[in-house]
Parts: sequence; C-alpha cells; structure tokens
Amino acid sequence: MTYAEQYQDIVQEFMAGLPEEAQAIVMKNFEEIMTSDFGAKALNEDSIATDFILPNAKGEQTQLNELHKKGSVVLNFYRGGWCPFCNLEFKSLHDIMPQIEERGATLIGVSPELPDSTLNTIEKHQLKFEVLSDVGNKLARQYGLIMSVPEIIRPLYLEWGLDLPQFNGEDTWELPIPATYVINTDGKIFAAYLNKNYTERMEPTDIIKALDSI
Repeated sequence: MTYAEQYQDIVQEFMAGLPEEAQAIVMKNFEEIMTSDFGAKALNEDSIATDFILPNAKGEQTQLNELHKKGSVVLNFYRGGWCPFCNLEFKSLHDIMPQIEERGATLIGVSPELPDSTLNTIEKHQLKFEVLSDVGNKLARQYGLIMSVPEIIRPLYLEWGLDLPQFNGEDTWELPIPATYVINTDGKIFAAYLNKNYTERMEPTDIIKALDSI
C-alpha cells in the first residue's frame, strides 16, 4: 500500500471512533488550517536550504553543511512522536533507509519536541536515523513551516493526552508543517514536499526517485 492509502485508513478509523461533537470540532479545525496561509512563504524547490546546528536526543550536535560533504540529505520535518501520521511516516522512512544509504544520502528528522520526548520517539519506533530537536521551532520558522494548532481543538488534544506545551517545552502550540526536502551537495533543495494537510506526506518512492535524479 502507498502512504496515501494507509493514511486514508487511519483518518477513517479515527473519525469513526469520535463522538459527533468531537467530529465536528475536528472538521472545523481542519477547515481553519486549510483556509489559512500557513506555509505560503516556505522554502521550496530550487531554494538554498538554510544551514543549522541542532542537537539529537543525546545532546550531540548535527550540522547540515557538514552532512552535505558526505552526500545528499533527506530532511524531514515532523510534528512529533504523538502524531499517528508521523508514526506511519516513520515506518515508511525506516523501510527505505537501506535505499537512501545505498545512494550515499543521509536521512535526518527534525521536530519541536524536547530531547527527552525525541528519545522516547526513537526508542518506541526503533528508528535508525538521527532525530533532532528544534525547540521553539526556530529552524521550522526559518524554513517558513510554522503553523499554529487552532484554539478550537486544543481542549481535545489535552483530553487525548497530547499536551504539546509539555512535549515541546513552550506554550505557543506551534508545530511545523510536515515537510520533506531532498537537498543536494551544494545545499540546493532539489525536491520538496510540504502540505498543511498534516495527514499527507511525500511518498517514499518519490524520495528515492529524487535521489536518483540529482
């Protein structure tokens, strides 16, 4: 199954399990996001990827420009380990890790979660790639990927145990728009996928195609 087919199953199952009142709130939340200008100024294909130095779950620093010296980079922004669509994406990325490495490329995940939360995500999903903490969404902001969780759904998030301020160490309720960038050794974004519809992600096959085309 493609990622698209799998996420559609998750959406249908999730919505079917909600009371009618909660379903209405979720739909209103989605409408607010889709009619917003979130991501309107995001970096896209042919842009130069902004360099960064961010810590991994162990506090070790990773710099994008250093990774370029080794080969292409697949840079993935995700909302957090609590997000079922991110979890599905993690599995998809994990499955293509050998193909990414065969092409001399490096896969890096970035989320606004604190290092402790990031470590939990890595251990829970047995991830084999680096996951970096962008606390305060500073890098996501530089990439133009900031979105804010609409107020209408925040009480439901808390009811579901999704205390984003606690996970992220700040109370803005900001998240990155899920995005995947394939960056060449010159630091140029060769391929990009970003979508404020946070249920949709770049297909793994398209990532491999982009790496083959660089």
